[in-house]
Amino acid sequence: MPSNLQHQLAALQRDAEERDAERRAKTLGFPYVDLRKTPISLEAMKFLPEADAKATQTAAIQIRAHELALVMFDPHLEPAKKLVAGLIQKKLKVKIYVGSQSSLDQAWAFYRFISLPTADITGTLGVTAEELAELGAKINSFQALKVELDSLDYSRVGTAELYRRIIVGALQNKASDIHFEATQGGAEIRLRIDGLLHSAGDVPPKPYEHLLSRIKLVSEMKLNVKDEAQDGRFTITVAGKEIEVRVSIIPSEFGETVVMRILDPAGISVTLPELGLRSDLLKLVEQQLAKPNGLILNTGPTGSGKTTTLYAFLRHVLTPEIKIITVEDPIEYRIAGIEQTQIDPEAGYTFASGLRAILRQDPDVILVGEVRDQETADIALQAALTGHLVFSTLHTNDAVGAIPRLVDLGVKTATVGPALSLVIAQRLVRRLCAKCRKPQEVPAELRPKVRAFLEHLPPQVDQAPYAAFLADGPATVNTQTGCEACNQFGFRGRIGIFEFLETDQPEFQEAVLQSASHVALRKLAQEQKMTSMQADGILKFLAGLTTLAEVESVTGPIEW
Repeated sequence: MPSNLQHQLAALQRDAEERDAERRAKTLGFPYVDLRKTPISLEAMKFLPEADAKATQTAAIQIRAHELALVMFDPHLEPAKKLVAGLIQKKLKVKIYVGSQSSLDQAWAFYRFISLPTADITGTLGVTAEELAELGAKINSFQALKVELDSLDYSRVGTAELYRRIIVGALQNKASDIHFEATQGGAEIRLRIDGLLHSAGDVPPKPYEHLLSRIKLVSEMKLNVKDEAQDGRFTITVAGKEIEVRVSIIPSEFGETVVMRILDPAGISVTLPELGLRSDLLKLVEQQLAKPNGLILNTGPTGSGKTTTLYAFLRHVLTPEIKIITVEDPIEYRIAGIEQTQIDPEAGYTFASGLRAILRQDPDVILVGEVRDQETADIALQAALTGHLVFSTLHTNDAVGAIPRLVDLGVKTATVGPALSLVIAQRLVRRLCAKCRKPQEVPAELRPKVRAFLEHLPPQVDQAPYAAFLADGPATVNTQTGCEACNQFGFRGRIGIFEFLETDQPEFQEAVLQSASHVALRKLAQEQKMTSMQADGILKFLAGLTTLAEVESVTGPIEW
């Protein structure tokens, strides 16, 4: 029988069992509960030994303020009555529910986690320097990780060891995300390396089920909830360094799918010169950061490096003489010397309310994680007008698009012009591996296009590095090959391509005040010799740092 048909039949049988349990609960005079939809607390289960739970057909599922919630098959049975009496003698209030046998079996399955060592249920995974060296030497490349996972004997390798190997393999390969994608045969493991996903292997159904439980356990998620999305996080301690991991789980066709985002502080510790800015852009940024006030917006989609850029800005302006406060969602990386706060909508601490609160703390520099609504935008702009240097992000496709977006949010154009200092748009392209990239002569048909491109660049762009392309002789660029250092991909790491729009110019402020359209603002930016993201990408191609294919993959086809 096909597995999906078996799954459907099992679901129908369970639904029928739950309907019967609901009828029994009504007859017995107790409330009914379905443990497929109700979270189970391991702390509550510790109040009831496994043997006693099974002998009395009971499961402890929640404990709050000395009130213990119990699920029973039949509370009127004599063993169940004695159990409740004993708990009451221990000064516990007892709340009784009726559930199905399958619900009880499901709850009892979690007793195996109670016997785990304390370190396994604290939300922390520790990897010592010795373990990292030993496992790292074995899983020292992406290909080695694939071989390791393909050759695992799951009858001998436990869940904890499988989990550890995947984590260490991801760290060794500098993966930003680990994906567990549920399939009919278990789950496929994929790692996102330099922005692209690569398949690392497959996990059979039973080991994946155990792996899911462990991930939920350390991420402090509901272990028994499988039909709704959940979010959590935990910490990996690697040789004394803490790395945060954000976890997202969603139900899918064949089971639950997991994405684990690895937030390695080493990946965000980038200085201003290391961002990959051209000399003219670096000079412009330094001038803007030297100003005492103004709003700098960084735009782009998720995963385009906006946080890395703004954190580099914060580090550049950070001195003991100024106060920097952030309001973020969430705090992805900790920076010493900066007061960082995280929004909590349930507690009423949003971007807008948080920004309003931190302004009362007398900051010099403010980072707002994202401008999402009119209130946040208005407060950020007012802060920029009243002596604060403000950094934030906005979701738009290009730098010019930030202004119509702010107007769409309801911000007054009279405020945008004077407050907004600089808008940045950026993307990330893969960087050619420095160890194996090879020079290649520019094709003859491309030379006149490159020459024309360089001749039309704005005067502020230093053309000295591209002199060979303007001369009559041959010129070379780099191309990818592949080696052990880059896992045979030909690329290692990523670099930003940027578009900088100076909005504190009189012409721009006048255009904004007149509510100029996106098209009009784009034309004005071109007249002011703004270098587009695509042009910056082409310059990085000519400098031998990436390929044209990479540039086109994030900016679209190049129209020479």
